[in-house]
Amino acid sequence: MVKQILINIGINETRVAILEDDELVEFAVEYPDEQRRAGNIYRGKVENVLPGMQAAFINIGEEKNAFIYIDDVLPKDTESESSEHPKNVSITDLLHEGEELIVQMIKEPIGTKGARVVTQITIPGRYLVLIPTVDYIGISRKIQNEAERERLKEIVSKFKSAGVGLIVRTVAEDVDASELQNDYEFLISVWKKILKKAKKGPCPSLLYRDHDLLYRILRDYLSKDVTSILIDDSEAYYKALELVKSLAPSFKNRVQFYQGEQPLFEVYNVENQLAKALKRKVWLECGAYLIFDQTEALTVIDVNTGKFTGTTSLEDTVFQTNLMAATEIARQIRLRNLAGIIVIDFIDMISDEERAKVIERLEEEFKRDKIKVNILGFTSLGLLELTRKKVRQSLREILQTECEHCDGTGYVSSLDYLAHRALRAIQQLARNISDESILLAVNPQIASLLIGPSGANLEKIENNLNKTLFIKGQENLDLYQTRLLASGTKKEIEALALPVREGQELELKVSEAHIANSGDGIARIEGYVVDVEGGALLVGKTIKVLITKTFKTYAKARIVTAV
Repeated sequence: MVKQILINIGINETRVAILEDDELVEFAVEYPDEQRRAGNIYRGKVENVLPGMQAAFINIGEEKNAFIYIDDVLPKDTESESSEHPKNVSITDLLHEGEELIVQMIKEPIGTKGARVVTQITIPGRYLVLIPTVDYIGISRKIQNEAERERLKEIVSKFKSAGVGLIVRTVAEDVDASELQNDYEFLISVWKKILKKAKKGPCPSLLYRDHDLLYRILRDYLSKDVTSILIDDSEAYYKALELVKSLAPSFKNRVQFYQGEQPLFEVYNVENQLAKALKRKVWLECGAYLIFDQTEALTVIDVNTGKFTGTTSLEDTVFQTNLMAATEIARQIRLRNLAGIIVIDFIDMISDEERAKVIERLEEEFKRDKIKVNILGFTSLGLLELTRKKVRQSLREILQTECEHCDGTGYVSSLDYLAHRALRAIQQLARNISDESILLAVNPQIASLLIGPSGANLEKIENNLNKTLFIKGQENLDLYQTRLLASGTKKEIEALALPVREGQELELKVSEAHIANSGDGIARIEGYVVDVEGGALLVGKTIKVLITKTFKTYAKARIVTAV
């Protein structure tokens, strides 16, 4: 597998794309004024303790108070390796209003929710993660060689101080003891600075900010399987070289400065793959497709055979589709950064053996994912459930915003529904107006439905309301708006409503041919139709016309001259 890291430095943004065999699997973006806060360490103050929820709100100096659960509060006796509390312990036994404590943000504020914090601090290095509040040694589960696990544990136990914990990261495999110790001493010095800063200054305050995106990517993703790191900015390139010298000197030759004429992300097809990752439907190469429906806490993925018919039997077609879907689903989950509960509706399989192979495929694909995934298995309804830890916003939350028209449902009201909605609003207005005529403004699309062919719909409405209606189409109104412009006598309102008068000369653009009168063309003023005699051949052109006759919903005109 060829694994590449592409780093694009733009104006006020840093974008990172991680590719595996030319396929985009992870994406991150950071703006200078919106740096990531997950991982930051704060000196905070307890604002409210909520025994009923077994939680508390902590003031860390952000716009919203952070939230902490009882399970995320270390016991008063932190010498124990376990952070679990007896069942009869209340949050009020652990925290008190006004109390100051050091906390770390593990989940950034999203929407109306504040950040989530913990008291068990973790400080990541290149090879180790320091946990200064518990005495513990852990080895990454992705290091599977038992002899190597024992070697690393023995090395770490020799230099680790009592009372602090360490987790050995996957990239530490086969690394010399001296490099591990250097990483440890660096992390300990960082923690000492944090403690020193916590003893003075205001509360709340920021004690430690995690590094920028460029540093984090090099620290966390630089591993043996990375073949190249391409950076398209000279300043960032030289900065990366310096960082690699200290983090992993042997990888220096893999850092390259991209100077091509075409943008880096376009050359590697990142932009197109990003656009596809924001779509609801994802096609597989075989012709099957996936549907992603994402909510705040739950994502549902539906697998469909689509155009894929297979080559042998229906059972084999279903199984092969599900295997291909499992591979793509794992990639999409990483790329879209989906989290929380994820339910996958695979096509129904007959045998437990096939279901087990689909789970095995998912487990294999998720080995590349740095975020913890827990596959729970198939439910009695045949749905596969899994959970993925949420540490930052999803791709959709970063790159998209909720549609103001559909409120995030993905659907908007039909024009017929909106026309009937406008009609109900007109009925309500008419009840409260004693004048014989009313002038209303609506969006031109709604106006055409209210008026109907040759004004037939408008005539029905007038007969029902016993009033004369003039409807003006206004482009600046959205589909939901119905605006009362004026009311009065028919003569008064007609003078206000009609945008043209008989005998008037004006320049108009012919927009389309007339449906009923094949030789005529149609022009519009504020949604008002002007039937131009002989204008069918002048569609798209601007001409001077003379208004010969006006009606409530349209006017007749003849061509004076082409402009």
